[in-house]
Amino acid sequence: MAAHFARLGPAVLLALSAVAACSSGGPDKSSDEPSPIGRTFLSTGVEGTPIPGGGPLTVTFTDGRVSADAGCNKYTGAVSLDDHTVRVSGLAGTLMACGGDRQGADEWLSGLLNSDPSWRLDDAKLTLHSDNRTVTMIDKKVARPDKPVQGTPWLVTALITPDAQIRSQTIDETKPALTIAADSGVSGWTGCNRMTGSAHVSGSEITFRIATTKILCSPEVMEVEQAVLKALDGKTTATVDADTLTLRNENGSGLTLHAQ
Repeated sequence: MAAHFARLGPAVLLALSAVAACSSGGPDKSSDEPSPIGRTFLSTGVEGTPIPGGGPLTVTFTDGRVSADAGCNKYTGAVSLDDHTVRVSGLAGTLMACGGDRQGADEWLSGLLNSDPSWRLDDAKLTLHSDNRTVTMIDKKVARPDKPVQGTPWLVTALITPDAQIRSQTIDETKPALTIAADSGVSGWTGCNRMTGSAHVSGSEITFRIATTKILCSPEVMEVEQAVLKALDGKTTATVDADTLTLRNENGSGLTLHAQ
């Protein structure tokens, strides 16, 4: 049966796992051939109708689930990869407004996934083929290797709270930043004050000790600074995905940062 997009807000996506439990899961477990499950792929070329806005198409396969976007809204749903065919169901997506050529990206994505495209995996290269288009993709880990936590200048793009991920014009304008040197020294900027200190890195855990200068800024800037410092207060869990670093503190605060 063809998959249809249900236009739901981002919060609704969090509740979809219960529906997925009743859906058909990934590829034939008896086969030893390579599988896309557990991997994310980025498009490198399209034969046929191009992606409006240029994409790229990003597709992530987990056990029985798929998430995808083509440069606008992100969709997630149940997936089966049996017989080298991508069959999706129960897709739901975010409701972000996209301007310019990207307005057609969701329709393009719908057309691809509704066509039950065939898939072929050759090492890091995934090919999706339907009657009117062929999409060539590459494993994200190959296309965009993870940046090292230490030695990379990181720019804060969002604040994480127990309930939400917050982006704001103040964050974009003040540009809080962080660098952890190879010798574990920390330097950075809260958006108002300079940061110095140390960071003990042990696997995915980073324990920060931070000091700052004492300049006062506007209330909205100080609010960002306080959130940044709370996220860097003591022990955090660090996750790197290509050029994105996510820090989550035991106190419930966190940061999303991008490599500069």
